[in-house]
Amino acid sequence: MKKTPHNPEYEAFAARLRQAMKDAGLKSSATLLADAFNLRYWGEGITAHAARNWMFGVSMPKPDKLKTLSDVLNISPQDLLFGPQADVQVAKEPQATDGMGMGDTEMLRQYLQLQPEHKRMVRQWVRMSLAFQQTHP
Repeated sequence: MKKTPHNPEYEAFAARLRQAMKDAGLKSSATLLADAFNLRYWGEGITAHAARNWMFGVSMPKPDKLKTLSDVLNISPQDLLFGPQADVQVAKEPQATDGMGMGDTEMLRQYLQLQPEHKRMVRQWVRMSLAFQQTHP
């Protein structure tokens, strides 16, 4: 088996990730982390193997995945990347709900109440609708 060189930055991230999972009440399981992540992420989800690599300091998530991961664990992306005591100045990212009307907000509230399999169906329908709209302006 090929041994991966140790990367202190990745290992520190992994320790913060495991602690954030514990603080969020999420069992230290790559499968549970991947499942929780995939329920919130709109792109192509991650595998349990990818989650395990994050948890053990083999790799780190890309920025879009970091944002979703931090949402899942209820921690800021900065704290997850650098720790809570880091003095990092980051521009405020726009929130997903910025500019949404009452109808959109209500639709999102109802979506969040759906079962996981129904959420996946809605996400697939949205992807297909956008693809159709792009090909038929």
